[in-house]
Amino acid sequence: MTANNTTTTATTAGCRFADYFVISGLDIETGLEPDELSGENYEQSPLRRTFKSKVLAHYPENVEWNPFDQDAVGMLCMPKGLSFKTQSDNRDPQFHSFIITREDGSRTYGFALTFYEEVASKQICSAMQTLYHMHNAEQYDILHTSTTICINSSESNSENCSDVPTGMTKLQRFNSYDISKDTLYVSKCICLIAPMPFMQACKKVLEQLHQAVTSLQPPPLPLESYVYNILYEVPLPPAGRSLKFLGVYGPIVCQRPSTNELPLFDFPINEMFELLGLENVLQLFTCALLEIQILLYSQHYQRLMTVAESITAILFPCQWQHVYVPILPASLLHFLDAPVPYLMGLHSNGQDDRSKLELPQEANLCFVDIDNHFIELPEDLPQFPNKLEFIQEISEILMAFGIPPEGNLHCSESASKLKNFKGSDMVCDKKNGNVAGSALNTYELLKENETMARLQALVRRTGVSLEKLDVREEAGSNKDLKVHCDEEELKIHQLNIQIRETFANRFTQMFADYEVFVIQPNQDKESWFSNREQMQNFDKASFLSDQPEPYLPFLSRFLETQMFASFIDNKIMCHDDDDKDQVLRVFDARVDKIRTLNVRTPTLRTSMYQKCTTIDAAEKAIELRLAKIDHTAVHPHLLDMKIGQGKYESGFFPKLQSDVLSSSPASNKWVKRSAPAQWRRKDRQKQHTEHLHLDNDQREKYIQEARNLGTGMRQPKLSNLSPSVIAHTNWKFVEGLLKECRNKTKRMLVEKMGREAVELGHGEVTITGVEENTLIASLCDLLERIWSHGLQVKQGKSALWSHLLHYQEIKEKKEATLGSTSSTGIIQDLERRKLDSLVMPPLKISLTQDMRHIQNIGEIKTDVGKARAWVRLSMEKKLLSRHLKQLLSDHELTKKLYKRYAFLRCDDEKEQFLYHLLSFNAVDYFCFTNVFTTIMIPYHVLVIPSKKLGGSMFTANPWICISGELGETGILQIPKSILEMTFECQNLGKLTSVLIGHDNSGLYAKWLVDCVVVRNEITGHAYKFPCGRWLGKGVDDGSLERILVGELASSIQETDERHCRTPPMQQSPSMIRRFVNITPTSRQKLNTGQIQESVGEAINGIVKHFHKPEKERGSLMLLLCGENGLVSALEQVFHHGFKSPRLFKSIFIWDFMEKAYVYFESLERTELTQEENWQTRAKKFCKFVAAINGAPRNIGKDGKFQLLVCLGARDHLLHHWIALLADCPIIAQMYEDIALIKDHTLVNSLIRVLQTLQEFNITLETSLVKGIDI
Repeated sequence: MTANNTTTTATTAGCRFADYFVISGLDIETGLEPDELSGENYEQSPLRRTFKSKVLAHYPENVEWNPFDQDAVGMLCMPKGLSFKTQSDNRDPQFHSFIITREDGSRTYGFALTFYEEVASKQICSAMQTLYHMHNAEQYDILHTSTTICINSSESNSENCSDVPTGMTKLQRFNSYDISKDTLYVSKCICLIAPMPFMQACKKVLEQLHQAVTSLQPPPLPLESYVYNILYEVPLPPAGRSLKFLGVYGPIVCQRPSTNELPLFDFPINEMFELLGLENVLQLFTCALLEIQILLYSQHYQRLMTVAESITAILFPCQWQHVYVPILPASLLHFLDAPVPYLMGLHSNGQDDRSKLELPQEANLCFVDIDNHFIELPEDLPQFPNKLEFIQEISEILMAFGIPPEGNLHCSESASKLKNFKGSDMVCDKKNGNVAGSALNTYELLKENETMARLQALVRRTGVSLEKLDVREEAGSNKDLKVHCDEEELKIHQLNIQIRETFANRFTQMFADYEVFVIQPNQDKESWFSNREQMQNFDKASFLSDQPEPYLPFLSRFLETQMFASFIDNKIMCHDDDDKDQVLRVFDARVDKIRTLNVRTPTLRTSMYQKCTTIDAAEKAIELRLAKIDHTAVHPHLLDMKIGQGKYESGFFPKLQSDVLSSSPASNKWVKRSAPAQWRRKDRQKQHTEHLHLDNDQREKYIQEARNLGTGMRQPKLSNLSPSVIAHTNWKFVEGLLKECRNKTKRMLVEKMGREAVELGHGEVTITGVEENTLIASLCDLLERIWSHGLQVKQGKSALWSHLLHYQEIKEKKEATLGSTSSTGIIQDLERRKLDSLVMPPLKISLTQDMRHIQNIGEIKTDVGKARAWVRLSMEKKLLSRHLKQLLSDHELTKKLYKRYAFLRCDDEKEQFLYHLLSFNAVDYFCFTNVFTTIMIPYHVLVIPSKKLGGSMFTANPWICISGELGETGILQIPKSILEMTFECQNLGKLTSVLIGHDNSGLYAKWLVDCVVVRNEITGHAYKFPCGRWLGKGVDDGSLERILVGELASSIQETDERHCRTPPMQQSPSMIRRFVNITPTSRQKLNTGQIQESVGEAINGIVKHFHKPEKERGSLMLLLCGENGLVSALEQVFHHGFKSPRLFKSIFIWDFMEKAYVYFESLERTELTQEENWQTRAKKFCKFVAAINGAPRNIGKDGKFQLLVCLGARDHLLHHWIALLADCPIIAQMYEDIALIKDHTLVNSLIRVLQTLQEFNITLETSLVKGIDI
């Protein structure tokens, strides 16, 4: 291969094991600089303070494919800066790894070993002594004045007060560095920066280098030789291969999975399970999948990194898309109020407990205290599907490796110290999933579960199957599988792969059919990409309708995440196998395998748990690589160094010779040898874009956008943080929040209206309740994040509720000072209402009143819950934007609560945000009514009699019974003088029907009712139930009670004056009846075509109703008895061609039914032979008519017909009855020749349409069938 320089560097770019070797520590020239950014205070003794560390040297100076980032490396090598110790302190070296995420989303890994060296500089030692003198003097002053201060000052520092009794002993303890007696040590760090996370190998390299410096014998070669070797001569192992190279004292082996295995992961996953316990890991895993903010907390940097990397590794095939900072340097603490999903690790100093930790945002936070084995979860966290079986499967793996599923509490030194504090503090907090005091409460519960019992029995039988595992290895080694790594390392590899395969298997099982639901764009890639955020890329509704019920709460939220959207986008972008990135290729191969094994039909709902079957093959692949090493790197060798170079003092890590380490070797055999492998490993960007057939600029733009989609930022800029940098970061957040708000509102509206889905050819897609809840919950999370951004002081877990409470307090103070002037208005209102009983004044719009409604709901205990309920109520009332605008209009309060950079103080963005929320007013939500189903709700009822024939003379006693989707009220008496009342009962849900009637008492017991209005006094939803019929004997159809079917009247704001006035002038009773008298002028005559169409539409409505998921169906009542319902359509059928009666006499359809009944009855008695089928149908018909006529209810003739139709629909008899009636001779007497019922073809098509109802199980409301026992 003729490789000129450029190709060599390009190929070496991809194949060097490490890019940089870094030394970081104390810079003698600049001396001791306090590290203000670490937030340490000066009350601490100088040895406990942190000082600025510097990158002392890095080799080589720069490599083009990974420019050296001095600030980031310096910050992450020694995140707490320099620390000093004396000979009496523990000075064991500490290893930790870290990650640097570049702006394009690509990552570099760092591996650092921190150790202590004696301070050789006399100036530094005397500087430390001086600091101590100053510190002791201050302490002495404090001790002498603190007694007086403690008495005088209410805000004195309690720690100092506690010093008083111990007085001078404290002072002696502080005086812990004496230059004449003590040896001073300072931390130093050596670090490798590498492109891939070979954690175990890098740790060994660094440990051996450190050992070379501290051991009594000098190493075989100068240190430069080993560093040079790792930087320039050790390649990255190609995919699917293993590599061996030499450290200072021994060989080091690393292996890399092939492209059809799970991606590289080299952290010990067992540590995460030992530190947290399986139950907690699963909860944390669920939080990560739902993109909830996660904060890890530990005093060990490596633990933070191990847990973060382990959790993100088991997300396969998804990838964490948001801010990812496993180690958050002390100087970036302000980053915790980032209003975006994040996964961050926070270092604890081991002294402070959780209660001292002020976190800006806790409403949607998963807080993981790694050292103390406990985890705080956000409210409403759904359960991961098949959780118990999954826990059992993983427990078996853990126990086979001797790891107890509840974790190893001995991992945590400070667990016992903190246990007492937490038990008391956390037990009252419902959010905390796992109190440390009873660290394993959930696990204990699981033990009672039979799966767990079986599992434990299994363990007892096998006596924890560690031996079995060893036997298996020996069996393997018989086949000459001698593994080139120690037992411990092999165990880590085996456990890692077993756990990861088991997690990956859950996804392949749950998403085995996902490809069926991917919506391929019908335009070209470029335009698809530019409209990417508006496009639906996955048919969520259909996918969810295929899932078992218990999965839905989790899956519906998971499908809304950025990681799932990116996964599906990736799928759309990569049609062919060549295009696919590794993760997608591996996942798709597994899905195909499952499909061929199970031949599972895409629509089959199954919640059968399928265990992982891929473990053995995956383990075998690793063992084979470790048994047969594929590549061995060049050994370290003497370099061309000047005489005298490379000597150093024992115990001190020297500055190395930069001249020999700055340039790579002229020729590198390995590079040439590996070139074909390199070509196979296409550059990731190429792989990502070749199929797009775009030119390079577009391609670059696409990659950038693809990576930044919805994320905005992966990691804060780790640089010296000037105010302008911080401002820029916050500005990015504000922009990101606004973009997220825009996308969320749009997504919610599109789902609700189904417009876009229709455009994409998906017919009418309606949002499901599960999905609606998911979207509203994610809106609540967004609001919490916005309200947490830039808080001055955090109060309570919910920033939004805390702001609302402040506002409520101010408002109530104002109201108190103004006095109770408003109440007189209400009294006048009542007076006026007595004069004109047809007024229902609109509800007053009041933010604080809505808060009081929420505060009165006893079931909601937490602030976060209250804030969410308030958001739901405001959404349902279409007041969310208006309320929040009012809340933010108090500028003084906003200034008091928020810093200048907070989102809520960026005026333009705030306006746009409120404008986006305003768009929710375009649709009706029932997100409050449908969720709080057990609360008591006041309802206001108003009966409006006809104005013309007013009810002023009406003497009977009226009553009413209201039914809704969740229940009914029972009979309520209405005061007849004012015809309105307010009553309280358990939430009825959406109202469906009103049964209204009277007891027929008194001289004038005839009542013409125009309509009934019922309003929910909390949500303001008003339902109008039109009537327009008489109730009374001897008038209209003689009915004393009627069922009225209602619909939601226009919403609060629109009803300013709408139905608060008298209804318009009524027509004469015969004109306005809904089930109208058959008089020549009664209703517009419809032709047969129109009648058929109306029957078709009514049936269609019912069919659609049953095709919706059960929870979303709403009321059948409207479809049966409503304006365009089935009863009304069949009425038209029977009215068509009905013979006109004589003057002044009304004939009803029920009269025809009764005559038919008499005819069929007489036939039975004369026993004319008819076919058997006909006889049973006729018998059934007669039985129903007799039962309706014999019912103890006072329903009129039209009410009886309505009941007959509903019962016929319920029992699937309607089509039989139509056939029966069409053949009945009574037709000739009562119908004209042109009547629809006489036309055989039309009747046959009507029967066919009615037959479609046979497959549905129709249930009728109790108010409809009261008193009928059939």
